[in-house]
Amino acid sequence: MAKVGFIGLGIMGAPMALNLQKGGHQLFLHDQKAPAQELVDGGATVCASGAEVAKNADIIITMVPDTPHVDAVLFADNGVAAGLSKGKIVVDMSSISPIATKEFAKKINALGCEYLDAPVSGGEVGAKAASLTIMVGGSEAAFATVKPLFELMGKNITLVGGNGDGQTTKVANQIIVALNIQAVSEALLFASKAGADPAKVRQALMGGFANSRILEVHGERMIKRTFNPGFRIELHQKDLNLALQGAKAMGVSLPNTAATQELMNACAANGMSGLDHSALCRAIEIMSNHEIAKA
Repeated sequence: MAKVGFIGLGIMGAPMALNLQKGGHQLFLHDQKAPAQELVDGGATVCASGAEVAKNADIIITMVPDTPHVDAVLFADNGVAAGLSKGKIVVDMSSISPIATKEFAKKINALGCEYLDAPVSGGEVGAKAASLTIMVGGSEAAFATVKPLFELMGKNITLVGGNGDGQTTKVANQIIVALNIQAVSEALLFASKAGADPAKVRQALMGGFANSRILEVHGERMIKRTFNPGFRIELHQKDLNLALQGAKAMGVSLPNTAATQELMNACAANGMSGLDHSALCRAIEIMSNHEIAKA
């Protein structure tokens, strides 16, 4: 049994923490909102600050929305860094800037502690099912220590390289996911406008080379109009922003990523920031004056 701190208990964090608790670990929790009662009933300790979490836990996990949130959780007054002592491990499972991640790691290392960046893919469904893909950057020793915890939260767990490489991998993941959502949106809209049944088109495509998890899961959402968030458009906007900022810094071109970001911007401008990222299809539907399917 490990003493594990968990900061950030939202759509993803709460089920991830619950899976750690079910695995027999002692949890110390902190969040802006009251943690899920199920975690408290299971014996988790609620802490008043990140520093208190860090004082009590040997491994501290953060799972918050964006780079500034991680910065604040770690380094603000009474943040995690204020409660660390030598030998502890900080694991950031948020999806944030690879560049900032390397700076955060240096600061944590300077305190005599290890740092892993370990963003995830799989959404709320994967968090609940403990089937997340986990992409890790950091030392082999820290990875080996934390891997049993990762195995309680995910299935495909890879040490990619040093600090920042986990976040770089997540940005690459988000590029692929976004462009696939765009492709499925355009394909199903094309089929629907041509008069074909989009549900049957999707079924046919799933048996061929065009099949993908996006077609399977998000294609169904587009047809059934179920856009309640598993992963919000505003969060995917943030991830594509990281991709485009990184591309600019490195002097590389990501034209389709930029185009897909504009579609997400259009969704946001029409009040859809809080919808699932499969609702990207709405931007294309608005431009085409045609919906893939009716609710």
